This record gives sequence, C-alpha cells and structure tokens, in this order.
Amino acid sequence: MEMAGMQAQAPPNRQDGEAFLQQLRTTFAQMPNDIPLLLFTERTQDDVFAQANRQVIRAFRELTDRITLREYGLDHDKARELNVTVAPTLVIAPDRYNIRWIGAPMGEEARTFLELMLLVGSGQSNASDQSLKVLERIDGPRNVKVFISPSCPYCPQEAVNAAKAAVARPDLVSLKLVDIQCRPDIAQQYAAHSVPVAYANETLIGQGAQAEEVFMSSLQKLEPQTIFIPDVDAEVVETDLTIVGGGPAGLTAAIYAVRSGLKTALVEAGALGGQVALTPIVENYPGFTQVGGKTLVDIMVNHALEYVQIFQGEKVIDIKPGTPHEVLTTRRRFMTKTILLATGASHRHLGVPGESRLNGRGVSYCATCDGPLFKGKKVVMVGGGNSAVTEALHLHHMGVDVTLVHRRDQLRAQEHLGKNLKETGIPVLWNTEVKDILGEERVSAVELINNQTNAISTMPVDGVFLAIGYEPAVELAQKVGIELNEDGYIARDAKHRTNIPGIYVAGDVEGGYKQIVTATGMGSEAAMTIFEDLINPYWQKDS
Repeated sequence: MEMAGMQAQAPPNRQDGEAFLQQLRTTFAQMPNDIPLLLFTERTQDDVFAQANRQVIRAFRELTDRITLREYGLDHDKARELNVTVAPTLVIAPDRYNIRWIGAPMGEEARTFLELMLLVGSGQSNASDQSLKVLERIDGPRNVKVFISPSCPYCPQEAVNAAKAAVARPDLVSLKLVDIQCRPDIAQQYAAHSVPVAYANETLIGQGAQAEEVFMSSLQKLEPQTIFIPDVDAEVVETDLTIVGGGPAGLTAAIYAVRSGLKTALVEAGALGGQVALTPIVENYPGFTQVGGKTLVDIMVNHALEYVQIFQGEKVIDIKPGTPHEVLTTRRRFMTKTILLATGASHRHLGVPGESRLNGRGVSYCATCDGPLFKGKKVVMVGGGNSAVTEALHLHHMGVDVTLVHRRDQLRAQEHLGKNLKETGIPVLWNTEVKDILGEERVSAVELINNQTNAISTMPVDGVFLAIGYEPAVELAQKVGIELNEDGYIARDAKHRTNIPGIYVAGDVEGGYKQIVTATGMGSEAAMTIFEDLINPYWQKDS
C-alpha cells in the first residue's frame, strides 16, 4: 500500500499536530502488516537507552495496535536464537526482516524510527525506481551497519537509505543501526569517528549523508560512490538557461526560470543543497522557527523537481562562450542561450599535513554532528569567528574539553559570543596556528606555532574541529575569463550580469552575507533578469 505521502516529522503547531497524529493512526490501521518489536536489555542494568526505547514504543502503541513489544534479557533463549549479544538491541519484525537498532531512537533519530515503522508496516521500501533497479543487481549478502547519533540532523537520511534497502531486499540485506552515544566501543572498533558512516560486509561504503541512489550504488558495488549519473541518454541538451550549481540560489533560479517559460537545466556535481545540506539546524529561514538543513534542502529540491530537469553527478569541465554558449560536463554537452553560475562556497581548509588524511578520524567540520564522539575527551576548535565560538560553546556544554585556537589576538565573533566564551572558561590560545595534525589511525595531537614568537609546541588531543570560513568556487569562472572582485568572488553588476554577455552569477559565489535567504533572493533576481534579457538582449544594444 501507499504511505499516503506521510512525512517522518510532526507539524509545528498543536492543531496540525493532532491532525498529523490522526493521519498516522489511519495510516497504521490501513497497513497490511503487524510490526512485532523485541527489546533485549541487561536484567541488572536499566539504563537511559532501554528506558527511551520503552517510552518511544509506548507512544507508538498509543497510535496503533499493529505494534507489539516483548522484552527479553541477554541471557534468554530468544537472544541466543537471534544471536543478540549487546544491549539494548531492538529487533524489528524478525519474521520478515533482519533489522536491528542498537541504542534507542532519541533526538533526530525519532524520525528515522517513524519512517522505519511505516516501511515495515507497509511492506514497501518506498525506494525510487532507479534505486530498485540498482538493488536488483545485488548478487550476494549485504550486512550493513550504519553509525548514527541523536544530535546529527542528517544521519536519518543515511539510516533511512539503509532501511529501504533492507525492506526491498530482505533476502540479501541485513541492517544494524548503531547509536554511537550508546555504544562508542563498537564505533571505535570500526573507526567510525564521524557520523553518519555506513559499512557493508565490513567495508566502508559511505561517509556522510548520501543521496538515496548513491547509497544504493555504494551498497551494490561495496565501495563508496560519490556520484549517481541520471538515466538520461541525450548527448546534447538544448536550453534557454543552464544553471551550474544546485544550492539554494541555483534551485530557486530554476523554479523562477521555468515558471517564466524558459527551458532550463540544472547541473550539480555533488550533493544538492550545497552547504545547507551540511548545516545541522537552520533557525533564520522565514517560515521555519527551527529546521534541519537537510530537511530544508529536501523541501527545496522536491519543489524544484516539479519544474526542472536536474543533472546530478555531472561536473562541468568547460564553458565555451558563444551563440549559443556551450557547457561541457563529464557526461554531455548543453547548448544554451544563457548560463547562471551558482557554484557556491565550501568549508575552508587549513591545508596542513594530516588534515585530509585524518578527515573523519578526528578531524571534523561539524561539532553538532560529531561532538558526542568526543564527550570527556580533549579537542581544539580552530577559528575566531561566530561559527568557531558557537561550536566551541556547543562542545563545552556537551561535556567536551575544548580549547579555542585563534591566529589573531582578538576574536572576530560578535561581542555577546565572546562574553559567553569567557564566562564558560574555555581556554583560548591567541596568536596561535595549527602547523600539523598528528596521528596514525586517528588524531592524537596537534603541532602549534605561536606566530609572534615562533615557538612550537605539541598538544595531545583527540580531535580537531575547524570553523575558519568558506572558499568561493570560482575555478570554472576563472577558466572562462570571468572577472573576480578584490575579495576573490565573481564580479557582477546590479542585475547579476558578469563581464561576459549571457553569463550570470548568483549565491555565495558572488559574496555578500552568505545566508540561505539571500542566496534564494539572488537566484530569483538572476532568473528574472535572464528572462528579461532574453526578451531584450542587452548585449545587442551596444553600438
């Protein structure tokens, strides 16, 4: 049966919340399958995770009698029968699937649990047609482990990907969801030092949230996949507008352009949403008091897909200005009247030894996601702006021993953040830079240099968190001959036109405040300018 468009998250207000719960009751009542749950706990130890399981399941059982719960100790014959050796372990519908949750569905993982109940109850994976085609090609068992954290807002995406695979192919795919807060020992065994991270048959297949089809491809090939080529055979695509970049600016521009009657294509080499997809919580986007970055991206992408053909996983390797312009990707050519560059910006890297090698093994760019792994451990936060101070405070309140490392003698962060930093007693190393990140399998220390005295020191740490700004993606623009401003961003006029007629720019790559709302505004402005310019080409008016 269809799941009637159910979303794994509750609406924001009470009235909508009641309607949502009633919809859930109706959906569960219409499902063809019961959902038996078996909870295995330590008889001598009633910890918070076991209690959380009972509370969550009790709440679901108030919605439906389809869900049943039986609890056993690890010494019970049932544990031996199902080969359950750690507690708490939640075994889900063992008569039909091999799905287990080690830990409890708390925090962000509550929506994963809801999605899982809907999948198991319906007996449908709800995977896309392309995902199902990939899963059909799996030729042997896949024992999947996904490491997650209740504080990670994009862990649910990877967990649900794996759940869909386990429901679609119960004959070959087994799944364990492992809460790193509950079982850091298991995470340590797998060197899972950043979440989400996925393994299949003891092989790493995904680090970070993946698009559904990318995850399925990684599962099938038993190696991480970074792109998923859309099932489009055309070698040449003709458009009025080709957008390069699938962040908020590019997605918004696509919507406005198509609604204006322009034949439009959007090309994105990586994950849709850009930096927003990696933002734990967004609290300043109109209409949402608080929303996960990935959730917001999903809304934007789903909206854009109603209008525009998106070519994901295709990198633009060259642009040849002309009439028409030619956009060459790794897969095909786009012959287009206009081009919009919305290539965005990415996390700035230190560029020191060990940073790349130890990324995900103690080096992190998201304190909210990876912080739980470092509770009771010592880390450094590198940076002196708002992001660095905010994340340092977050780590401190999480129970992490954090020291701020800043290359200047004063913060660039807002005054109130600096005051909070001082009040918490977080140490600050002024005029200090990271020279090297040390460690074999994971971070063990940082080598620091005082840029005033040149004194070098080594600090033993378990992790290095980086929040040092963004780097605009201007390589393609430079290759074409598009001018940059003094700050290194793409230069443009008041209507987002670059120095090359017919090529426009929008979003973080043109500088500005680097806010989601400003990026979407830039995208809409650029699209409307392009529409107007195609009606009355400004480049034809010059004598």
